[in-house]
Amino acid sequence: MNRIERISAILIQLQSKNIVKAQEIADRFEISLRTVYRDIRALEETGVPIIGEAGVGYSLVDGYRLAPIMFTQEEAMALITAEKLVEKYTDQTTSNSYNSALFKIKAVLKAKEKSNINLISKHIEIVPNRYFSIKNNTAQIESILKSIAGQKQIEIGYFTNHSQQNTHRTIEPVGIFHSGNHWYLVAYCLLRNDYRNFKIERINSITILEKQFNKEHPSLKSFLEKTTTEQKLTKVVIQVEKHIMRFMGEEMYHQGYVSQQSIDDRIVELTFLSTSLMGFSRWYMYFGEFAEIIEPSELINLAKENIKNLSKKISL
Repeated sequence: MNRIERISAILIQLQSKNIVKAQEIADRFEISLRTVYRDIRALEETGVPIIGEAGVGYSLVDGYRLAPIMFTQEEAMALITAEKLVEKYTDQTTSNSYNSALFKIKAVLKAKEKSNINLISKHIEIVPNRYFSIKNNTAQIESILKSIAGQKQIEIGYFTNHSQQNTHRTIEPVGIFHSGNHWYLVAYCLLRNDYRNFKIERINSITILEKQFNKEHPSLKSFLEKTTTEQKLTKVVIQVEKHIMRFMGEEMYHQGYVSQQSIDDRIVELTFLSTSLMGFSRWYMYFGEFAEIIEPSELINLAKENIKNLSKKISL
């Protein structure tokens, strides 16, 4: 990227947020802070009204906007790919809002750019996994995001899987994330006085309250990084017959799949980092007839115990 392209991109970045820190610009373009200051000064010399405050960041004078004139082919492909993902993995309201925003973007494009986007759209699709289909009710996402934006508590009706009961809780949402075909909500639970993960598809009702958040919460990114660091992981190695690999679906990723290697024409060895050996042992029973546990020994003992308990339930 040459300097002219970079300065244009910086102008667009300044329009994307109320305040943009110099370090954000430096990180994005992998340039020094000194270069950032020179580029900002160049924009000011062309008449762009930039407000800069030491230790705070840069912002544009309220009301100043410069509509994007054109997209690169790579940017157009990214927009359409995002459209397909939003349509597949979010709720209908969010999908409709994204499509509305995309129509506004398309409205300022040149004829050739519009043709390119329409062409690309016909060649990108999200296809459900035929071996791993999960109900993914995301109807509550819009209300959760409104709560976060307004810093207001919400009351949810939630189905707790381990007790098989419906509960009501007042929570302060931190953020949402998507993992393994499911959306999750991280929130501070006032009932437990601690942070909890909630599966969004198990939220059966939601009410935004007038009461503001009681405390300032960490960012979702820092919370997830902390949770991952504190999580105990155990290495698991199993060998399975290749012909059943296609039936293992995406569940293998939920179980912490890391890598695989062929042992011979018939057997493949899989390595996992598991967060729960008990959960892994129960999953192993689905295909255990065609697989062998290599390590750890604790997992072998759990699998044996599962089989022993199951045999007691089966009457001949």
